[in-house]
Parts: sequence; C-alpha cells; structure tokens
Amino acid sequence: MKAWVLEGIGLDNLKMTDVPVQDPRDHEVLIRVAAVSLNFRDKLLVEGLYNPNLQFPMIQVADTVGRVIQTGASVSRFKVGDRVITNYATRWIDGSPNVDEVVHTLGNTIPGGLAEYLTLNEAVLVLAPDYLTDEEASTLPVGALTAWNALVGKGGLQKGQTVLVQGTGGVSIFGLQFAVSMGATVFVTSSSDDKLERVKALGAHEGINYVRTPAWHTEALRVTEGRGLDHILEVAGGKSLGQSLEAIKPAGNIAVIGILDGFTSEISIFQLLQKQAIIQGMVTGSRASFERMNAYLAESKIRPVIDAIYSFEDARAAYDHLYRGAFGKIVVRVEGD
Repeated sequence: MKAWVLEGIGLDNLKMTDVPVQDPRDHEVLIRVAAVSLNFRDKLLVEGLYNPNLQFPMIQVADTVGRVIQTGASVSRFKVGDRVITNYATRWIDGSPNVDEVVHTLGNTIPGGLAEYLTLNEAVLVLAPDYLTDEEASTLPVGALTAWNALVGKGGLQKGQTVLVQGTGGVSIFGLQFAVSMGATVFVTSSSDDKLERVKALGAHEGINYVRTPAWHTEALRVTEGRGLDHILEVAGGKSLGQSLEAIKPAGNIAVIGILDGFTSEISIFQLLQKQAIIQGMVTGSRASFERMNAYLAESKIRPVIDAIYSFEDARAAYDHLYRGAFGKIVVRVEGD
C-alpha cells in the first residue's frame, strides 16, 4: 500500500512510499482509510518537538476515518462495512488516564492513518456519526474531542455561561460551535479581522483582535462588564496563560490545550489563589468520552468547519497549509474522489 512515512526530522523527510498491509489479528480490524485530518501536533511530530524519541520510519497522522474491510477472529464491536473513527489515545478507554494510556498515540508510538489501509485493535475505534461526510468525520478525534472535554466533560459548561476561545484553529472552532449550541456567550481572539467576522457567522458574540489589543484580557473584562469569563480555551500557552488568569472569573475554568506561544509559562500564584481558578491540561479524551460526544453531535447536527481538502498525493501541501495556519480543519482525502 501507499503511505506517507516520516523518515527523519523535518518536512522534507515526509515521503510517500510502499509499505506492507498488516493482516488483522484476533481483536484487530483492517480499515480502508477514507480521510484524515491534520493537527498542530502533526507539525510538532515532524519537527521532532512532540516526541524526541520517535522511531523512524513512522506513518503519520492520528485523525482517521474509514471502513472496516476485514475483521480478526475475535472482533465483536464492529463488522465489515462499518464506518469507524480512530481515537487519538489508543489505550484510553474510559475514566481518568494513566501515563501509559496518554502516551500511546497514532502516528507517534504506532503507525498512523496517512495510508491507504490501517490495522488497529477494535478497542481504539468508534462508529462515525451517520450525518457527517468522511472528510467531516475525520476532524473529530483531536479537535472536537479536546474541545468537548475542555468545555463539557471536565468543564461542565452550562447555558448562559461565557466562553473565550483563542484563535480559529480546529480545537477553537469546535469549542465555539459546542458552546454556541449549548447556549453560551462566546468570545474569540484572533490576529485577523476577517477571521473574527467569520466566527460571528458561526455564532460568536464578539471578537478581540490581539494584535490591536495585545493586553486582550482587558477587553475580555470589558465585554463581560468586569465579571470575567467562565471558561477559556487556552491554546497559546506561554505568556498568554497569565492573561487568561487575569480574564477568568473567580472559580472559572482554564483549559490549557496548546503551546503556540511557548512550552513554559510564568503566572502569579497569588492571583491563582485569589481567583481560585481551575487550570487543567487537556489532551483529547477517552473512547467513552468520544462516544458521548458523538451522541451529542447526532442530536445537535454540528457540522465541522473545514478550511481545505487535499488529495492523498498532495499531502505535503496539506502540511504546508498547516504550517501557515487554518480556519478550522485541514483534511486529506485518501480514498479517491
């Protein structure tokens, strides 16, 4: 089969090559991959920043949707023809994870989905929501599930609360969509006025341009009449976390999701104590949480926002787009047109 394999650090080392198809063992299924979507994590993997001990060569990308074409002798959860989506963390089934359940991920410790076929244990998979296209379904494992757990699974989002999402990437746009659908008032930060207009079309109450207003927390406090925000999706990291602590209301939730602004941060412990804020790191979610999210999606009919769809042969261009930044998700269609 054809697969995009990372042979060393750097995008020049992401190459299409021929690799053997792995026959499914007892509890495994063989999937004909239909589509995959990219995440910031995929950029970090290519750059050698996500896992310094990554074993080469490694087939890339975690977010994958496809159809089961063969099952192992002991498979009980799926049948041939089922359309399935991969969970990001391949050993995290339910509850709070241990270290082992968090570190084992597709395209990182085991081969990913940027290939014509993928063989996985059935425990890693969930059924794709019927109403979504293959391209839309491929966007769910990281972007949607991270936003869902940040706001709902861990955050306990309630109707009427206020939410701020940073930027307009995959997690942020899903966070906006979930929050709006649940009756929250949502604010979005971006460096682009054009993107801020686009998020208003998705239901955002107001946008904050952080280039024009570098101290964006002051604007967040203004638009909430000094009360602060109930929830913040902190995708920047670095110095931004201090501003999130300024902008959060007492006992509010800050979900730390990204490291766009840096791997380390310095905050005021005194202010954290005064605010009694909850700061939690967020890495996608369990298979059970994925299934709960899919049940909500089936009711709400939220449609993922896709910035661009690339062909399998043009996957390198999809990575170039990822490096430039996207509004929503970037998808690679694997199984033809």
